[in-house]
This record gives sequence, C-alpha cells and structure tokens, in this order.
Amino acid sequence: MTDTPTKTDAKPAHRSGFAAAAREFVLIVVGALIVSSILRAFVGQMFIIPSESMENTLLVGDRVVVEKLTGVERGDVVVFEDPGGWLGAEESGQKRGSVGRFFEIVGLLPDSSHGHLIKRLIGMPGDKVACCDSKGRLLVNGQPLDETSYLYPGDAPSQMEFQVTVPAGRVFLMGDHRSASGDSRVHLQDLDANGGNQGDAAFVPLDKVTGRAIMIVWPAGRWGKLGVPDTFKSVPGAGPAPDKPSISLTAPPKTAG
Repeated sequence: MTDTPTKTDAKPAHRSGFAAAAREFVLIVVGALIVSSILRAFVGQMFIIPSESMENTLLVGDRVVVEKLTGVERGDVVVFEDPGGWLGAEESGQKRGSVGRFFEIVGLLPDSSHGHLIKRLIGMPGDKVACCDSKGRLLVNGQPLDETSYLYPGDAPSQMEFQVTVPAGRVFLMGDHRSASGDSRVHLQDLDANGGNQGDAAFVPLDKVTGRAIMIVWPAGRWGKLGVPDTFKSVPGAGPAPDKPSISLTAPPKTAG
C-alpha cells in the first residue's frame, strides 16, 4: 500500500496578512521620507529662529517656512549658511543629536538653524549701501529707507558709519534688531592676519542663501506672512556690480532733504 503524501501545513492567513501590511507600512514610510527629503532640498524648509537679531519681526523660538523656488530681492528676510566667521558674532542654534538631525534632514523636524543665520537683505549686487543721511536713515542707491515698520524699537539704523558697493554674486545683510545683530556691518571691520582690511567677508555669496522666509507658522498666535516692506519699492536699480567690494568706513556727504 502506497503512503499518501502529507500536505505541507499552510501558513495562517493572519500571518501573511500581517506581513503584507508591515511591508506596505514600511514602503509608505520610506516613500514619505523620500518625498519629504526632496521637498526640503528643492522646495521649502522650516527653521527655528535661534537668536534675537531679527526682533521684533522674528522672536527666538519662532518657526518660519523658507521657500527655495524663487530668487531673493531687497527687503526679503533670508536664511543663509554661515559664510565663515559670522556665527562667532552671535548665538547659533542648538545642535540636535544624531536622531534629531536625521529627522531634520528628511524634513520631519524644523531645522534647528545650527550653521545658519537669518537676516534682512538690504543690498543686492551692484547696490550702494551707506549710513547715514542727515536724518540718520540708511541709504540704498541714494534712496533713504523708512525702516520704522520693522526696525527694533529704540534702535538706530546703524551705530557705525559706512559706504559700500556690493560686489557681483554677493549680498549685504542686516538684522532688524541692529544693536543685537552680528551682520554685514560687523564684518566690514574684519582684519586679515597682517592687519589689513578683509571686509569682503561682510558680503554673503548668493550661493550660500538657502531661501527667503515667507511665513511664521508657530507659535500659533504669531502666524503670519513675511513680505518686503514698501520702502524698498522706491529704491533705484543697482549699478554695475564690481568684482571686488568698495568699502569706506565713513559717512556719506550729508545733503538736505
């Protein structure tokens, strides 16, 4: 008599269903991480404000959305990578651990701003920026700026005098809280190892600019858009941008008006 072959026990249906669901969950998570990483790299990113340099426009701890699709212009609030030596002039963001950094990189946590700064773009390539006119106002291409809508209450537009021409491929940046901002003005006075002026460190390369901040999204009570103040609309166009910056640590000639 021939033995009847024994059937192999089938896997319980609930086990195969669980495995399929687990695989689907993993694929969804991986897909979401990939999409989030792509969006972070090319479209937009969230940052946490790390310092007081943009008060009261931005407060420490605010979360802002930075978009990367469009170019920047005068008056924009921009996030940029430290071009070298800037973070020594003011407090940097707190660096997260490896797990936190991973979630920052894939876009699931706002960037803690370690290695980045945020300022207002005052001068584009070819612009002449100077402080100050007879009324103490900042000048861009000879046009005085009315900065009352965003300048920190009680702050002067600048405590130091200067006249600069922004070189090609770079921008001139200043914080709204001028007395607490280690911005382009501070680096106009940088010296090289031989004691000579190395003020070109004041001008941030455009390729270091991450993007423009367009909105405060947290805390909820501070939700709102960030735009270009009207005063920048009356600034004349820039002249030819030189290869090297022009820097003078003196005030421009005072004129009536």
